[in-house]
Amino acid sequence: MQSPTIKDVAKRSGVSLKTVSRVINRETAVRADTREKVERAIEALGYRPNPSARGLRSTHAYAIGLVYDNPNAHYVISMQEGVLSACRERGFGLQIHPCDSSSPDLAEELCSLVKRSRLAGLVLAPPMSEQDELIATLKREDVTFVRIIAAREDPKDGSPCVYVDDRDAAYAITEHLIQLGHTRIGFLWGEEHHRSSPERFQGYSDALKDYGITLNKKYVLPGSYAFDDGFRRARKLLALKDAPTAIFGSNDEIAAGVLAAARSAGLDVPWDLSIAGFEDNPFSKQAWPALTTARQSTGDIGRHAALRLMDDLQRKSNGVKDVASNEGFSPELVVRGSTAPPRGSMPRKG
Repeated sequence: MQSPTIKDVAKRSGVSLKTVSRVINRETAVRADTREKVERAIEALGYRPNPSARGLRSTHAYAIGLVYDNPNAHYVISMQEGVLSACRERGFGLQIHPCDSSSPDLAEELCSLVKRSRLAGLVLAPPMSEQDELIATLKREDVTFVRIIAAREDPKDGSPCVYVDDRDAAYAITEHLIQLGHTRIGFLWGEEHHRSSPERFQGYSDALKDYGITLNKKYVLPGSYAFDDGFRRARKLLALKDAPTAIFGSNDEIAAGVLAAARSAGLDVPWDLSIAGFEDNPFSKQAWPALTTARQSTGDIGRHAALRLMDDLQRKSNGVKDVASNEGFSPELVVRGSTAPPRGSMPRKG
């Protein structure tokens, strides 16, 4: 059966092809009753615009790019799903572009990508979104973009972004462990060039300070957002004479590595060792015991970033100069079975 065309939509709704096109492209110069009539026809026919063909027929681009460099498959998949849902809703195509965030030619690569693939704009995931020199180049080359960044508040630096308050969520996780009675709490970093890493460490160190617990540097180990690295570093911490009674991994991949290390050492989680992660990926629920973590809705973050990008593109095409406000997310503490009071202690009262 042949798919419905834009001509079919125009015929069913009794308007011109140009009017249908304006409705599809979400242009503002369409009467509300006309828009509703066209949208009803689109829904009844099951019409779906073809972003590639649409882009070739006009001077406008109808596809966006998602740029990322992240070894965490769960993060990447959730981000893609969130951005893709927004693209489907607005009739945009999506091009996925994994890249090397440390490449000296990254700015040139992304500018070339936009021109070669005729992209309307980019959603930048960390750590590219947090590279000042790259952002300056994209602005200079008039590339429309939205950044996803770790920040406690709207940076108000003139760049559109979706910001995530990792510091407060990390504070809540550490506070939870302290209130259970833990004072020897390990912390395993992710990569330092991801702004989320220092933000999460700041939340950890601030909570210790506020509860009068001295930060012990031997409990804090640098590394990467990876299972193997979490396992290796946990083994180091657990080999200490005064080993920590709780370990906070900067993401769930690290925390999963800690859980494996605890099992290999014959420890009973959570009674011998409490473990917490960050992000609430699928493994955190499936692990035994399930991981205490911070629920970060990566899909929602990606969706909102893409919608913000499309709104900015629409405003730009309509000649609107004022800038929309940036949107923030705050991951929330999720307490599960991997955390409990240390043996022989009473939980602190908050």
